[in-house]
Amino acid sequence: MDTKTVQSTLQSPISQQLYLAFELSQKQWKLGFTVGMGQRPRIRTIQARDLQALQWEVQEARHRFRLPDTVTTLSCYEAGRDGFWLHRYLHDHGITNLVVDSASIEVNRRSKRAKTDMLDVDKLLEMLIRYHSGERKLWRVVHVPSLEVEDRRHLHREMATLKAERTRYINRIKGLLIGQGVCMPVIEDLLERLETVRLWDGCGLPEELHTRMEREYQRIQLVNQQIQQLEVQREEQLRTSDHPSIEQVRQLLRLKAIGVNSAWLFVMEFFSWRDFHNRREVGALAGLTATPYTSGGASREQGISKAGNRHIRAMIVEIAWIWLRYQPNSQLSRWYQQHFGQGSNRLRRIGIVALARRLLIDLWRYLETGIVPEGAVLKSS
Repeated sequence: MDTKTVQSTLQSPISQQLYLAFELSQKQWKLGFTVGMGQRPRIRTIQARDLQALQWEVQEARHRFRLPDTVTTLSCYEAGRDGFWLHRYLHDHGITNLVVDSASIEVNRRSKRAKTDMLDVDKLLEMLIRYHSGERKLWRVVHVPSLEVEDRRHLHREMATLKAERTRYINRIKGLLIGQGVCMPVIEDLLERLETVRLWDGCGLPEELHTRMEREYQRIQLVNQQIQQLEVQREEQLRTSDHPSIEQVRQLLRLKAIGVNSAWLFVMEFFSWRDFHNRREVGALAGLTATPYTSGGASREQGISKAGNRHIRAMIVEIAWIWLRYQPNSQLSRWYQQHFGQGSNRLRRIGIVALARRLLIDLWRYLETGIVPEGAVLKSS
């Protein structure tokens, strides 16, 4: 191929689509542009979150590849700390974007893997082209929630964070006291009880330690106050709101064994915005599907995938234990007792995960169709 042929190839459009891949970081973004597999990528670096520079680079890439301003632009980036705001911005400006699960991207396992931003952009561009060429199982695309749906998650997630902080403060106080040979519960009259504490030699608590525990207890009180405010806010929404998601929460609350914490989490994290087509999708999104390993003569189970929503997975396993207690005559409870109830502790723990998956599917069907899980009873009004 002579020089004129090469120049002609570079000056003529190879594709009527512009591909764009992002490698995001805190300080800089690396952008990769191309129009096809045979075209060397155009790599550019801009300051992070500089949207004006991003628009300029997209326009320059169109000019470089001699594409019209109306050309379809396809982009992708890996899900991470930057969240979904960039995805919404790109769609608002006419760019079709994919948010990709980074754990689903294939890597070479033959040797030590070189990793640079340049290599990552090249890899994303290659896989983006293959995906839009028809290889839909190449990677996993994240289902992006709307801004409203994402905003409705904050209440229960903040409450869970505050409760974890409260537990950490309580454990810290207990640890400090145990370090001095004192064991006492952290209750409302803790500060008064600290005045009467005596160590092994009859002395009171050291001054600095006493002051520190007073500050820790003040943090507990602040966290308790914030938790109470969130609970009041949630109760107000349950009492007055006519939003479809709140109606789903009320529907779940009619079932025995389902409380407000679990019902709220199931709906806001899962059922209010995902359109499930079958039970397999429900189990997979919660990470409760089996991962068998069968190769040659080897065959074994590797447990559940855990490639799903960890909040839902933890809650539904907890609710499964409660379901056995409050819904003993339901078909799910009878199934569990028949297959796992008389087994060892390990077998019962394995069985409770299987029960959790079945229960989550039944809750989905209950919300979709209104059919109560077989044998389950509703709360008395």
